[in-house]
Amino acid sequence: MNDSIRSKLPFLFLVCISIGWGFYYQSNSKLNDYGSANFEWLFLLDALIVLPIICFVCAKNKKEGLLKAVVLGCLAVLIGSYIIPEQSKLIWHYLENGRYFVLAVILLFELVAILTVYLAIKAAIGKSEDPDLSIEKPIKKYLGESPVASLLTFETRMWTFAFFANRIKPKHFRGEQHFTYHQKDGAKSNLLGFIFLIAFEMPIMHLVLHFIWSPLAANVVTLLTIFSLVFFIAEYRALSRRPISLVCNKLFVRYGLYHPLVIPLENIVKIERNNEFVPRSKFVKRYNYSGNPNIRIELSEPLGSVNSIFIGVDNAEYFISALLDSASRHNNQILSPAKSAGCDVNPLRGFPR
Repeated sequence: MNDSIRSKLPFLFLVCISIGWGFYYQSNSKLNDYGSANFEWLFLLDALIVLPIICFVCAKNKKEGLLKAVVLGCLAVLIGSYIIPEQSKLIWHYLENGRYFVLAVILLFELVAILTVYLAIKAAIGKSEDPDLSIEKPIKKYLGESPVASLLTFETRMWTFAFFANRIKPKHFRGEQHFTYHQKDGAKSNLLGFIFLIAFEMPIMHLVLHFIWSPLAANVVTLLTIFSLVFFIAEYRALSRRPISLVCNKLFVRYGLYHPLVIPLENIVKIERNNEFVPRSKFVKRYNYSGNPNIRIELSEPLGSVNSIFIGVDNAEYFISALLDSASRHNNQILSPAKSAGCDVNPLRGFPR
């Protein structure tokens, strides 16, 4: 079976049982003895027993299966609270109260991210390590390569730049040469405008929702808005501090808070200027904030389904020249043996001051 189809089977099963049992519970016919046989355990068996089994069978590993089972199980409980009649609920009321447990888990997740931030930054400053590596190491040590680890890494990076950006400098990142992108088409100024817009609009929105809708809805929306504001602040601070870098014979594309994309130079067929709009496509990856990306990189071997990468940088000519020069030196083995073997690089070299 195709891996793509197999990974979607648990969600498709949830959709099917939700529609099927929803029709069963809401109908008034012989099918459910005219409403007398709306037993909650019928949906319970499929949602909380069969569905997790399918998640584990279709997942590549146990961690992925557990994550899918938990997420889809919570979604099934939410769906069941709507499709199962109130008079037929016995166990379901206890499952619905589990939302407080889910909220506690989310808060714990955020606290772990903040604690990891503190430890990671302390280690990075003390050892002058690459901040990205300092964040990834403790997380992957315990969670390995998993979707949860990737999410927690992103969360940790966000809190890092939201609260400790002043302690992070571009020179802390690995690289022979660094390239900036925060000044292109006023990217940083535009992002600052979004921050002010969200900050000014938030109290007005809270008051409107409080009096027109409900206080609870106003509090929930405001909390989500505050979280998005923290994200934009972190993104704003990361723009000028996380550079795109050349590390030995690889290009590290760090862009805001995005996970770094590593491109071996030997995998680059062509690099050229770009002035045109680039539409979304599964074969294209775009790194750009304002205007059109000014760099196009064509790959010889696709990274997943991506065969073209478009990047927006401050100085396109300098970027292209540096990549061509680095690729030439690597292919002709001009680098000294010491640097080639150990990649002993100066992180300040080539960084526009």
